[in-house]
Amino acid sequence: MDAMTPLIRVTAAVVAHSGRILITRRLPGDRYPGLWELPGGKIETGETPKQCLRRELREELEMEVDIGEPLGANIFRDDRIAIELMVYRARWNEAPFRPTACQAIRWVHPERLGDFVFTPADRPFVHRLISGGIVID
Repeated sequence: MDAMTPLIRVTAAVVAHSGRILITRRLPGDRYPGLWELPGGKIETGETPKQCLRRELREELEMEVDIGEPLGANIFRDDRIAIELMVYRARWNEAPFRPTACQAIRWVHPERLGDFVFTPADRPFVHRLISGGIVID
């Protein structure tokens, strides 16, 4: 990767409900098509990470959430891209929602997250969820 590759700032949410985590599957035309991820997206100019996450969950899932505390950040680089991923806890208000910008969704117990192939940027957080390093309620 070229040192001049711009860093793309991205957010993701750990949405937990009844002991399970919400994950989404990327669309065929996306980077890393068909892989799973924590829901979220790119921060737009003038947006805070929390504003971005609230907007992305509305746009992609028509889901309303309260954004909670940050759970960490990491930087992922490959030969084409550099991503700073900031992950937050999010509380779903339990109102009906409908995925509009992903192939599929699943509610998964943390110990079963290893059954899915995640995007490289999400993997450190998935490992923390599996190991109990991120506790869900």
